[in-house]
Amino acid sequence: MMNASTSPHIRSSLSTATVMRDVAIALMPALLFGVFVFGLRALVVILLCAVTCVLTEWLYQRLMKLPVTVADGSALVTGLILAMNLPASVPVYLPILGSVFAIIVVKQVFGGIGQNVMNPALGARCFLLLSYGKAMGTFQPVGNVFGAGAFDAFIDRMTTWNVLPADGASAATPLTGMLGEDKTSVDLLQAFLGNHSGCIGEVSAVAILLGFVYMMWRSVISWRIPTLYVGSTVVFVFLVNLLLGNGVTGWHELASHVLTGGLLAGAVFMATDYVTSPITPVGQVVYALLIGLLTALFRVFGAAEGVSFAIIIANCVVPLIEKVTMPHAFGTPRKKGGKAK
Repeated sequence: MMNASTSPHIRSSLSTATVMRDVAIALMPALLFGVFVFGLRALVVILLCAVTCVLTEWLYQRLMKLPVTVADGSALVTGLILAMNLPASVPVYLPILGSVFAIIVVKQVFGGIGQNVMNPALGARCFLLLSYGKAMGTFQPVGNVFGAGAFDAFIDRMTTWNVLPADGASAATPLTGMLGEDKTSVDLLQAFLGNHSGCIGEVSAVAILLGFVYMMWRSVISWRIPTLYVGSTVVFVFLVNLLLGNGVTGWHELASHVLTGGLLAGAVFMATDYVTSPITPVGQVVYALLIGLLTALFRVFGAAEGVSFAIIIANCVVPLIEKVTMPHAFGTPRKKGGKAK
């Protein structure tokens, strides 16, 4: 007997809740390492973001008489990603304000999960960067993270609230120094391990790569966007500097671009967002190359990290990318210009 049924015929056991659970697990190495490096304030920022995002989504949906979807874990993941993009030294009201902005303005106003045009956490981070630039650019100095006395230093960080020196001086990130005059100022080993200042979840390349391996193993993401994004950023930085007559960019500077700033974190956890990235393979390639180009331009011309703005700009172009790269139905001839008859 032949059974006929309507599409789709390919089914999966994956659900929004299982995907979000896997993303949350993948985020844990980077976030926990951030707590290890920055201490109590980092933990408080993470908890504030996570709790505020969940409560804001629950309250908004109840007030608007919408189905409550906090159980799918998307609000929790938004909070965790926002926290990894914040310095540990931010005032406590900024994680709360950013979380409310991410859930209501970027996500719920557009219709909730699956309808937002940009990554909610990155949209909130850019809002905070533009509105509270000084606080968002103040980074906690890193003390004794590895070596003798590291455990005692960790206990001190976990029991001390005021993480900045008495004079209020903050530490520069490795990328800031490298984008200045000294192109070889970054210690690549320390940058790889995470022994430097920066946002909570972006400092350790090792921790981020562990999350990447986990999500690849769980088939949550594909290799295309992360690898092409990072690779194209390196290539475009090299080419732009060459065209500007800045000379050949050395391997140390190119490696510094990869290991510092939010490039790896953005490539693994933010550019791969299901809602705001293309679903077509060709579209993912175009999308990754576009973000790589924008990031390179921001870093070369703007002397800024640039990852967040590059990703949300590319998010807004995704509908056009998908329209152009959508494959035609099997057996359907194409008209002149690429559209199916």
